[in-house]
Amino acid sequence: MSRTTTLTAAPTDATATEATGPVAGATPPAAGVSAAAVTDLLVGVYRDALGAPDLDEQSDFYENGGDSLTAFQVTARLQDALGVDVPVSLVFAYPTPADLADVVHSDLIEG
Repeated sequence: MSRTTTLTAAPTDATATEATGPVAGATPPAAGVSAAAVTDLLVGVYRDALGAPDLDEQSDFYENGGDSLTAFQVTARLQDALGVDVPVSLVFAYPTPADLADVVHSDLIEG
């Protein structure tokens, strides 16, 4: 007896899959979040993602076992928590929670 499974793509509506930009005049999702709150959030994200509960705001991503997969986890958690798209390259360029928080807050939240 032979079993065959056929996978087909679900039909899509092109308008439903188009990327949408921010609405003019809309408040960014993370508007009003303080730099200190972003730092605290990042410390918690680093602790969880790197499995190191003793990390602080000056702990280095690389020195604590960070890699590209973990960097993607960090940015995904930030996007979920703050509603801003954080490029993974920022995690590599600013490897401490304090440094990354400063950039995220000033460039992506405060804009």
